[in-house]
Amino acid sequence: MIETEVIWHNGEFVAWADAKVHVLTHGLHYGTGVFEGIRCYETQHGPAIFRHLDHLDRLERSAKLYYMELPYSIEQLRAATHELVLRNAVSSCYIRPIAFRGYGQMGLNPLDAPIEVSIALWPWGTYLGEEGTRNGIRAKVSSWERISPRSLIPAAKASGQYLNSVLAKIESVKAGYDEAILLDAHGHICEGSGENIYTVRDGVIVTPPQTASILDGINRRSVVQIARDLGYAVIERDITRAELYLADEVFLTGTAAELVPVREVDDHAIGSGGPGEITRVLQDAFQEVLYGRNERYLEWLDVVATPQPPAAAGEAVPQRAGA
Repeated sequence: MIETEVIWHNGEFVAWADAKVHVLTHGLHYGTGVFEGIRCYETQHGPAIFRHLDHLDRLERSAKLYYMELPYSIEQLRAATHELVLRNAVSSCYIRPIAFRGYGQMGLNPLDAPIEVSIALWPWGTYLGEEGTRNGIRAKVSSWERISPRSLIPAAKASGQYLNSVLAKIESVKAGYDEAILLDAHGHICEGSGENIYTVRDGVIVTPPQTASILDGINRRSVVQIARDLGYAVIERDITRAELYLADEVFLTGTAAELVPVREVDDHAIGSGGPGEITRVLQDAFQEVLYGRNERYLEWLDVVATPQPPAAAGEAVPQRAGA
C-alpha cells in the first residue's frame, strides 16, 4: 500500500501513522462496520470523484440497515473527502470511507457503542492487475456460497460480511486462479468476490438481478446504462453455472477492478479465450466516462475544485471548467 500524508478521522485530519483505534473497538471484534470503495480520476476538469454522492448515499443506507446513524451528513463527508484529496495532493486515487462501532461497548448488543467515521485514500492500480484488464482473467466458481438474505443483508456493504468474500478469494488464489465467482443460495450465479458479473450471448448482455443476493454496484448501474445507451440489450435475470461456460463473453465490474474481461471459468475457455468485442467496446466507453472524456456522463463526476490564488489588482479571475 502506498501511504499518503493524512487521513480524516472523526472530523479531524491526522497523520497517516496516527490514524489508530483501540484494540477493543467493537467493529474489530464483531465486524460492525460499513464502508465504501470510491475512485478519483485525473481529468481535464481536475481531480474528479466518480459518482461520489451515490457512494456516500449507499454508505448511509448500509449504516441504517445495521442500526447505525452516521454522526456526519453526506455533505459533510463529501466536503471532508474533497479536502482530503487536496491535502494529500493526489489527482488519482482510491478512497475508502468507513463507519464502525468504536470502543466503549463489548458484547453482541452494539447499540451503546459509539460510531466512528474515517476516510482514507491512496494511489491504487486496478484491483485485478493491468494484465488482467488487458487480456482477461481466469476465474473459479467457489465452493463457498454467497451470503443469503435469510442470514445477513447482501444489499449492505458491511465489513463483517466480507469474510464470505475473503474465503472465496483465498480458495481461488490457492487453486491458481485470479478471482472467485460465488453462487447464491439457489445455485445461480451471483457475483465475484468483489465485483458484479455479466455474460454476453448472441449480442445480449445478461447480469444477475437484485434478488440473487448481489451488491447493487455503482459501477454496475453505470455500465448497464452505458450499454443500453450504446444500443445493447441488457437483461437482469438468474444465470446458471453452465451459461458461464457457454457464453460468448464474460466480464466483471467493480470500483476497484473497473471493467475486467474473464477469459476462462473453471478451465473452460470463454468464447475465443480472450476479451470479446462487446466487452472491449464497453471497457473503452467506460474509461472515457471515468476520465471525463464523454460529456454525456459528466454529471457522474464530482470535481474537486482546486483553490485559486488571489488575483492581482485588475487581473481577471480564471474560471474552473464547467463553472
